Amino acid sequence: MTRTVTAVLVTLLGCGSGTAAQREFDGARAFAYAEAQLAFGPRVPNTDGHRRAGDWILEQLRERADSVEVQEFTHVSVDGDTLRLRNFIGRFRPDLSERILYMAHWDTRPYSDQSRNVGAQRLPVPGANDGASGVALLLGVADVLAQRPSAFGVDLVFVDGEDYGDFGVGKDVLLGSKYYAASLDPAAFPLFAVVWDMIGDADLRILQEGHSVSRAPEVVERVWTRARELGYGRSFRPTVRSAVTDDHVPLLDAGVRAIDVIDLDYPYWHTPDDTIDKISAESLQIVGDVAMALLR
Repeated sequence: MTRTVTAVLVTLLGCGSGTAAQREFDGARAFAYAEAQLAFGPRVPNTDGHRRAGDWILEQLRERADSVEVQEFTHVSVDGDTLRLRNFIGRFRPDLSERILYMAHWDTRPYSDQSRNVGAQRLPVPGANDGASGVALLLGVADVLAQRPSAFGVDLVFVDGEDYGDFGVGKDVLLGSKYYAASLDPAAFPLFAVVWDMIGDADLRILQEGHSVSRAPEVVERVWTRARELGYGRSFRPTVRSAVTDDHVPLLDAGVRAIDVIDLDYPYWHTPDDTIDKISAESLQIVGDVAMALLR
């Protein structure tokens, strides 16, 4: 643990729920969950690494959540490939009507289109930050909720097929979140939803995403207020950045009050260099503390 994080912990002692949230999430364990995913290799749909990683996530959820649902579906890509995809939904306190939804994608991109090395652009993205960090966060939250439930019902949704295709033309992307959003009953919408994506960057700087600010500003305010109360204002910066096409958009389009917590100031995005050494347990701790504080 660094001196900075230690100082924050000491400062927050005696401050009620914020302190409890800060102590209960385990950033080191979450980092280990990211390492476990990288050990499967790229999690590109229809590959063995993708299948084994999905089975592993499902096993982790079944050990922790009160109930687990698997949404299996297929998607035919623009190239004619039939993708076999799975969303995993872990529910805590499923009997409660007041619920909070957390989402992350677990697949990785099949090619490194942002690499400056033309020869490397055909390589799959390892996805340490872009994929594994969000999954690691959700599993860390699941660890806490299995021991100390929230007063709210909580749904942890791991969506597939987010990063497969072309974001520029909107083809073969956000597949799992679109499928999940279409399955939602409007009478059972969550109070709010947060998509956690690329939140493990060792140099963590999370700005407020444009669609989130314009379409669910009260949720943005809730998240950034909790981060500020926990002493994490340097990582959660109250600056609005451009809008991003991510898994929160299908939720917003369905009518859910959803935002995207994402650090796009990441030079290894969509490259073969998105590896485990680029993320940190400290960053996962910071974001995990905020995620837990929202549930308390």
